[in-house]
Amino acid sequence: MAVQDSGALLVGLLLLFHTWGAWAAVEVSMEDRVEVFRGETAQITCMFTSDDGVGALMIQWSYVIKGVERQRIYYQDSTTNEVERRTRFTDRISVNGNGATGQVVLTIRDVQLEDELDFICQIKSLTDGHGEGLTKLKVFVIPEPPTIEAVGKGISINEQNPSKIATCEVINGFPRPNITWYKNGIPQYNVPDVVNVLASSTVQSSGLFSVKSELSLMVTKEDKDATFYCDVSFFVPGETRMFESKNTTITVHYPSTAVNVWVESPKGKIKEGDSIELHCSGDGNTPSIFNFKHKDVEYGESKTLVLKNVTRLQTGDYECHSMDMDTYEELNGTVNVFVNYLDPAVVKPDGPAELAQGAEMMATCNALSSLNTQTTWFKDGVQMISKGPTLNLKDATLDTAGSYMCVVTAPEIEGMETRGMLEVYVQSRPEITKPDNTDIEESFENIVKLECQARGFPVPTVLWTTSDGKVLKTASQEETKDGVLLSVTSLKVTSDIMVFCNASNEYGTDMVTFNIKAKGSGVIIAVIIICILLLAILGSVLYYLYKKGKICGRSGKQDLTKEKSNKDNIVVEMKSDNTEEAVLLGVNGEKQPTSDQSGEYLDVQK
Repeated sequence: MAVQDSGALLVGLLLLFHTWGAWAAVEVSMEDRVEVFRGETAQITCMFTSDDGVGALMIQWSYVIKGVERQRIYYQDSTTNEVERRTRFTDRISVNGNGATGQVVLTIRDVQLEDELDFICQIKSLTDGHGEGLTKLKVFVIPEPPTIEAVGKGISINEQNPSKIATCEVINGFPRPNITWYKNGIPQYNVPDVVNVLASSTVQSSGLFSVKSELSLMVTKEDKDATFYCDVSFFVPGETRMFESKNTTITVHYPSTAVNVWVESPKGKIKEGDSIELHCSGDGNTPSIFNFKHKDVEYGESKTLVLKNVTRLQTGDYECHSMDMDTYEELNGTVNVFVNYLDPAVVKPDGPAELAQGAEMMATCNALSSLNTQTTWFKDGVQMISKGPTLNLKDATLDTAGSYMCVVTAPEIEGMETRGMLEVYVQSRPEITKPDNTDIEESFENIVKLECQARGFPVPTVLWTTSDGKVLKTASQEETKDGVLLSVTSLKVTSDIMVFCNASNEYGTDMVTFNIKAKGSGVIIAVIIICILLLAILGSVLYYLYKKGKICGRSGKQDLTKEKSNKDNIVVEMKSDNTEEAVLLGVNGEKQPTSDQSGEYLDVQK
C-alpha cells in the first residue's frame, strides 16, 4: 500500500513538473536557412532565452537523417562539452559560446554537397524545461556556361511536325539549373504542335546536375533570319544568376516563287571583247537545278554562266530555268544582255594623199557604233589639231605633210575606241636643213662624219661629192617618221677640201657645202724638224773636215779619181783658193761635171 502511494506521488510530481516546465519552456530562435558555396565555411546561430544560469543548461546539436532520425554531433552541459565521435562532422565542426550570452554558433568547415541537411539546436534547463530550433543548410555550385548546337541540315517548311532546331546543355551545377529557350529574344514555351521543349537532367557521381534541353518548332519561311539561344538560371547564396549561350541560326528550305537573273559583271554597259558573268537564283531555299538558255543554245547545269570575248551577235535575252528538287516545280527568269560595239574607223581618202603646195584637202573619219561617239584628230601622234569627223587642210606646205591619226571614242564606256591613219604628202623640191656647223676643222688623216637632212616629195635622192670631183659612198640613209631623209657619209681628211650634199627630185634640187680644213700632225712636224737638224749637223761635219784638209788634196790636175770602197761616196762642191771653179763629187765616186770643167776635182770618200 505504501509502495503504491509512493508511485502515485512520483507520477503526480512528474506531471506537475512537466506541466510547469511546459509553461516555463526555453525559447529558441534560429534562421530558416543558411546558404554557402561548396568548400566554404557555414555558421549556424542558435539564440535562446532562459531564467536559469549556464550551470543549469544542457546544449545539444544534431542533424536529421532522412527527415526522421536525429544524429547528435555535439553536447555541452555544466561539466563538459564534446564533439560526437565517428560522424561525418567530427573533424569539421566547432561550437562558439557556452550559453551565457544566450547564443551559441555551430561552425562547419569545408561544406560539401552531402552536408545539405537540417541542423537542430536543442536547449534544456533544469527549471525552464527545454526548447529547440531548426536551420536548413543549403549548398550551391555554379554550373559551367551552356553550350548550344544547332541541327546541321536544312529544315523544310513542308514538314508535318515540329522539327528539331537545337540542343542546349549545362553541366556541373547544384542545385539543378533551369534552361529557357529564346527565338529572336522571345521565350519559347511548349505549345502543342507548334513548340516543343524537351528537358532532361542527370546527376553525376559527384552529385552535380547536368541538364539538357531540346527545342523543336514548326518552321516557317521567316525563320531563315531568326536567331536562337538558350539561357541557364541557377541559384547562388542570396540570389539567382543566369548564363546565356551563343546565338545560332538554322537553314530553312522553302520553295521558290520566282527566279532572278542578273549580270554580275561587268557593272554598267557591256562592249565587244568583254567577259560577261550571269547569275541565276530563286527566292526560295530548297535544293534546285538551274540552267541557262540563249536562243537555241542550251548551257550546262549551273547557277552561273560566263561568256568570254563577247560580240554583238550575243545580244539578246538569256533565260534561266529552275526546277525545285522537293516539289519539282519549274520556274523561269530572263535578263536582257546588250553588247555595244564600235566598228573600225574608216578614213577617206582611204590611201596616202598627195597635195601640191598651196592646195586644199578635206578628210573624214567615221566609225559605226551603238553609242554616241567623239572624234579627235592628231598629227604625228602628238599634236591635237582638230575635233570632229572632218579634217580640213588648206594652203598646203611642207609642214602640212605627215601622219594624221583620228581617234573615235564612245565616252559612255571607258576604253572603247578605234583609230584610223592618213598619210599626207606635199609635192615640193627638196629642202635641206642646214647643219649648225658647216665649217669643220679636223686633224690630218682623221675620219670626219657628215650628216645631211633633206625633205621633199617625192623623197629626194642624196648624192655626196667633193671639190676635187670625187663621189663619196653613202654610209647610211633612212627616212624618219616625220618624212625627213637622213643621209650619212664619212671622209678621211688628207687636205683641205669641200664636201657637197646634193638632194634632188623631179621638182628641183638643193645643196649644202661642208668646208673641211686639215690640221697638221704634230708627229710629222717633229720628224721634219729632226731631219733638218740631222742635215745641218752633217753639213757642219763635212765643212769642218774640209777645213782641216782631211777629205781633200791638190793634184794639179782637174780630174776626179774614184777609189773603190764598200761605202757610198759623198758629193761635195768645192771651190779652189784661186779660182771660182767648183768640183762636184757624186755619190759612189762618180764624177759630176760642172758647167765649167776647168776647176779642180777632189776625190772625196765618205
